[in-house]
Amino acid sequence: MANVLKTIRTGEDYIESLRGRDLKVYLFGELVKEPVDHPIIRPSINAVAETYDLAVREEALASADSSITGLKVNRFLHIAESAEDLVLQNKMQRKLGQNTGTCFQRCVGMDALNSLHSTTFEIDEKHGTDYHKRFLEFVKMVQKENLVIGGAMTDPKGDRSKGPSEQEDPDLFTRIVDTDENGVYVSGAKAHQTGCINSHWIILMPTIRLTEDDKDWAIVGAIPADAKGVTYIYGRQSCDTRSMEEGDIDDGNAKFGGQEALIILDRVFIPWDKVFMHGEYEFASMLIERFTCYHRRSYVCKTGLGDVLIGAAATIADYNGVPKVSHIKDKIIEMTHLNETIFAAGIASSHQGQKMKSGVYLNDDMLAQVCKHNVTRFPYEISRLAQDIAGGLVVTLPSEKDFRHPEAGPLLKKYLAGRKGTDVENRMRILRLIENMTLGRNAVGYLTESMHGAGSPQAQRIQIQRQMQIGYKKNLAKNLAGIKNDIVEPSEPSEYFKRVFKTKDSVL
Repeated sequence: MANVLKTIRTGEDYIESLRGRDLKVYLFGELVKEPVDHPIIRPSINAVAETYDLAVREEALASADSSITGLKVNRFLHIAESAEDLVLQNKMQRKLGQNTGTCFQRCVGMDALNSLHSTTFEIDEKHGTDYHKRFLEFVKMVQKENLVIGGAMTDPKGDRSKGPSEQEDPDLFTRIVDTDENGVYVSGAKAHQTGCINSHWIILMPTIRLTEDDKDWAIVGAIPADAKGVTYIYGRQSCDTRSMEEGDIDDGNAKFGGQEALIILDRVFIPWDKVFMHGEYEFASMLIERFTCYHRRSYVCKTGLGDVLIGAAATIADYNGVPKVSHIKDKIIEMTHLNETIFAAGIASSHQGQKMKSGVYLNDDMLAQVCKHNVTRFPYEISRLAQDIAGGLVVTLPSEKDFRHPEAGPLLKKYLAGRKGTDVENRMRILRLIENMTLGRNAVGYLTESMHGAGSPQAQRIQIQRQMQIGYKKNLAKNLAGIKNDIVEPSEPSEYFKRVFKTKDSVL
């Protein structure tokens, strides 16, 4: 991390801070000399840079006053001190989705910091450890230097029917392999790691509920992204090599993109002051549940991408000369309805946030699950409708090279004309954007992440089932129906309903 600037302020400062780190990154079977300059990687770096530039342009939205350092800090590094802080996280996420049309890669780190604030506090409360103090010192450092934090939770998992200690290969879940007076050494891997190469620090966390036999896998710690023993293998994305071609039409969104990679950890050292859990296996589930509560509500970021795709669909309808056709208007209305339904659940979850013992605010869990479950469905329908409106040309459009060709180009301009006055190149560009978001490189950020990020659909359904309080609802119905001689269900409302009906003077 030798090249990290003392204080990063702008997106350009951030990009410069990533240079010269000597990361071990494999892409297409080759080591990447400088990730910052690689045409496939650079769009993802630009997307993170936008999180810095937004904080400069719209300080109230993307910055916050930290009580930990007394500084105004990037909201991605802020520990939420009120429900309004949680709401502003969501508003910032939507704005960044609108600005980039892709994943901007910092939500996992933000949600990891906030979930660790309360979890380390409660581990200390039970075990007399000093994890919370260590954690706060780490937060002070990253806030002062304005760094990007990546969160690494997902392990490869191997045989899904077995826990970490039951695997034939114990490295299929990240684990402690050695300990000395200076710290711990970990080996294993973390999969599907969003923005990991673009991070300054990465927080390693367990990925599933652990048992006493899994103590060696109960590790939470922070490592520099360029730590010794870390290898990155870059993930492929559909149409990714278009970023390496001349021109900027065929890529669809040439400036911004997402990033996923596999992280391999080979005896990576974590000093004790960066260790925030060490063997307290019973707290793994608390950390995971709190993290997923924050993170499933964070998927309101997809509504910003949805705004872009709705705009693209409306634009191609204009270019095709059909903006006033009733079924086109109805499809755009439906896309908007689905998009706002996602946002409604996420923003409501944040608005219902409650203060934890440590002082951090945690959003409502039930509404977070509903938000993310909607995200596993609605972006796919929004994408289907966008493709419907766009027409078949979205996947049969000739290349930019053909468009620039002295003989083929004039033919394309003649036969790909739309409504009178529409520039054919503009029509090509908007079609490529729709392709990019629904089928191409940024479909990872809009669709695949929507399905599997923060847990795939069944994970949310399990959490919804745990909190839906059927007994309480049965009693409501039986009471109104006048049923007296039946089984009395558990009558206490769930924590969710207590929060729903809380007033300013209520005590929970």
